[in-house]
Amino acid sequence: MENQFQTQEAAPPLQKLPNATLTLILGILSVISCCCCGGLGIVPAVIALILSAKSNKLLKENPNGYSDAGNHKAGRIIAIIGLVFNVLSFLYNLFTIIVHGWVGWLEAMNNSIYNI
Repeated sequence: MENQFQTQEAAPPLQKLPNATLTLILGILSVISCCCCGGLGIVPAVIALILSAKSNKLLKENPNGYSDAGNHKAGRIIAIIGLVFNVLSFLYNLFTIIVHGWVGWLEAMNNSIYNI
C-alpha cells in the first residue's frame, strides 16, 4: 500500500514589511494635522507615500511573504486621503489670504475657532 498521507513542506516564516507601520503612523498624522495645522500635513503624507513606494516594490516581488501588508495598504490609503485634505486646506487658506488679505484671514480663523 502506498502512503496515504502526503508530507507538506513547512512554509517559510512571514517577514515584516519594512516601514509598513511607519507608513500607517505618518498617514494618520497627516490626516490629524490637516484639522489642526491647515496644510502642514503635506510633509508626513509625502514621506509616507515615498516609504510606501519602496515597500510596494518588495510586496510586488513576494506578495505572500509579509505579515503586515494590511498596515502598508491602509497607511498608503490614509496618506493619500491626508494629502488630498491637506492640499485642499492649503488652497483654501491661500485663497482666503489672496481675497481678504492677511488680516481677513486672521479674522476668519478667529471667528471659526471661537464660534464653534
